[in-house]
Amino acid sequence: MSRAHHAIGLRIAAVRLAALMYLVAILASAPTLAQDIPNAPVTHGLALYGAPALPKSFDHLPYANPGAPKGGTLRLGSRGGYESLNPFNSRFGDAPQLIIGNVLESLMTRSRDEPYSLYPLIAKSIEIDDAREHVTFHLDPRARFSDKTPILAADVLFSFELLKSKGRPNHRVIFPLMKSAVALDDHTVRFDLTGVKDREAPLVLADMPILSKRTTNVERFDDLDMTIPLGSGPYVISEAKSGERLALRRDPDYWARDIPSQRGLYNFDEIDVDYYRDGAALFEALKAGLIDYREETSAARWSTGYDFPAIRNGAIIKEILRPGRPTGMEGFVFNLRKGIFRDVRLREAIAMMYDFEWINANFYGGLYARTESYFGDSDYSSIGRPASAAERAFLSQFPGVVRDDILEGRWRPMQHDGSGRDRVVAKRAQALLAEAGYTVVDGRLQKNGVPVVFEIMIRDRDEERLALNFAASLKRIGVEANPRTYDEVQYQRRRQRFEYDMMIGQWLPAAVPGQEQLNRWSTASLERENSVNLAGVASPAIDATIDNLLASRTKEESIWAARALDRILLSGFYFTPLQHANAIWCAHSAAIRHPERTPLYPMFPFGFTLESWWMQKADSP
Repeated sequence: MSRAHHAIGLRIAAVRLAALMYLVAILASAPTLAQDIPNAPVTHGLALYGAPALPKSFDHLPYANPGAPKGGTLRLGSRGGYESLNPFNSRFGDAPQLIIGNVLESLMTRSRDEPYSLYPLIAKSIEIDDAREHVTFHLDPRARFSDKTPILAADVLFSFELLKSKGRPNHRVIFPLMKSAVALDDHTVRFDLTGVKDREAPLVLADMPILSKRTTNVERFDDLDMTIPLGSGPYVISEAKSGERLALRRDPDYWARDIPSQRGLYNFDEIDVDYYRDGAALFEALKAGLIDYREETSAARWSTGYDFPAIRNGAIIKEILRPGRPTGMEGFVFNLRKGIFRDVRLREAIAMMYDFEWINANFYGGLYARTESYFGDSDYSSIGRPASAAERAFLSQFPGVVRDDILEGRWRPMQHDGSGRDRVVAKRAQALLAEAGYTVVDGRLQKNGVPVVFEIMIRDRDEERLALNFAASLKRIGVEANPRTYDEVQYQRRRQRFEYDMMIGQWLPAAVPGQEQLNRWSTASLERENSVNLAGVASPAIDATIDNLLASRTKEESIWAARALDRILLSGFYFTPLQHANAIWCAHSAAIRHPERTPLYPMFPFGFTLESWWMQKADSP
């Protein structure tokens, strides 16, 4: 070998040695399976604040009956229809939500008995550091899709990347903020959340649905797709007729049937769901014995409609349930995308004319309470509570955004005298409108020659009766509101595209306000089709307040942050609040039973498909 070749060989060897030393240094500094992240103990559960309530040794969730018999067919009814079997893309509103949990599972499962805690399911344990910047999920080696193929880290990473770009709004908002996601082995996945500054982010990850990398069609994921998905849940879809029927069959080889978080749940062999036009049709189906369960939403029907043969002979049982869940918000929502509603004083005057006292007495038998807060019946409500020093310091960055009476906790929705024609309230509304530059010409309210005329989008007779009464009240101050009924398909399409002036909107209660607020109020959600920013809100103050809420490190911080958000929303008069029941009214077949213990924080009392119920057998209690 020549000297030149020898010198080149030495240089190559030196380069290789340097590269090897650099690689060793990188590996030494990087976290590995044998090198835990500091302050990241392995744990069985995850809570938003503090530790989950149940110990590692828990046998079943508090509201489940581990001795419940398996078997039978549960017949349910649902309003409307569906056009897709994918509840996780941006068009999730077109898919039946009962697929979630029953067919498609997440890494961990939520306990409905705690404000926000998750327990093992596909992930048997987790590691998370004190700063919540790194979280590692250890998958249960037993976890299987219904075709018996194992759930691996590759499926978790696939699901994360797919939902990050094509998932629901909450996934597409928070997943891109995460620094990295890596598989440490086939059953271990680590996420780097450095800089996310959202205490809820690890829980959103834990609640992430796990889709099969092998069978999920990425190209068609955004479409209205009726392909039956491969899941890992207790049920498989046995029949799907778009807009008509959905049938589930219990998987006898369900991999997780004996793990604590699933014990005593999913007891029916089959679940058949038929789709009906509206609530009235559902009620008739119950009376005819075609469905086994119905949650009643009409106080009038609850008071006078449940006197029929099946009730009298005991075939159907009428029950009142009282879980401790907070109150959501339901009301006539103003679509601020329409220029007519831009003036907050007009919105306030319109809201003043909703005569709850007369409506509650004459329509609902006095069974309802007036909704006052976006977080009613919880510590997060601002009603009756003066702002704390922390709230005031934060809100001082946005002068004029919160009214003084709302800041001091004195504001309440307008009270009427119950006569149906309260002149004092009408005069107050007219004075506020005059102050805003509105005048009445030939009985019609107008400003700059433009009359205040709008449509109220409704979808059934219950909403129609309420909207007609509201429209009659508004006519007294010169406002022309025209209720118009749309069928369920049209209604949903217009709602998704924000093609309405006013509608009756509803926010389901959140035990702990968090990520869902982004899709309800943030500027980013304003024009995102299928978002639930029904009011068309875009406010730097609201954006900052939501960021502050998500960054809260303790429950106390989250309480004052949520109250600040509540005050801003109330000051904006984006809704005309309606009313709510302080109980859940339901009627069900005597052949099905539920545990004595009702979950404390259910979005629905027993989930979409009565997960904790069972079919009564002759020899069972």
